[in-house]
Amino acid sequence: MNNVKSLNKWANAHTYLPVDILRMALGVFLFMKGVYFFSNTQYLIDLLSPIDKFDKFGGGMFLIHYIAPAHLIGGILIFFGLLTRWAIAGQLPILISAIIINFMGQMHHQNLLLAILTLGVCIFFLIYGGGKNSADYYFKMQQ
Repeated sequence: MNNVKSLNKWANAHTYLPVDILRMALGVFLFMKGVYFFSNTQYLIDLLSPIDKFDKFGGGMFLIHYIAPAHLIGGILIFFGLLTRWAIAGQLPILISAIIINFMGQMHHQNLLLAILTLGVCIFFLIYGGGKNSADYYFKMQQ
């Protein structure tokens, strides 16, 4: 708990507007990916096809129903800076799996680059937190 408090103090002392805009852009990007996956489920099924060979118990359908809502809800939470670290933690397994799946099946360079870039930004905000211009900071100051 002391580590999180010290990270929050450091982040609040070093908060800049471009970092908040980057957090909001990440939230919008993840939200739009969730909308795209909901509207094009066949595309998501095609992306998950390399792990379908190993799927014996219907886990692929679970993944389809986890990825799109996690992106939707996580994107909204990240945009507003509400429960930022928890929302990022929900995105990490999806992004790490996206990178691994690219190496298992046919290589999609654009998807791989997007997943690596998004993972890097997510790891940054996992450490940095929501920042000073976030709902987390606002609610913390209301206590």
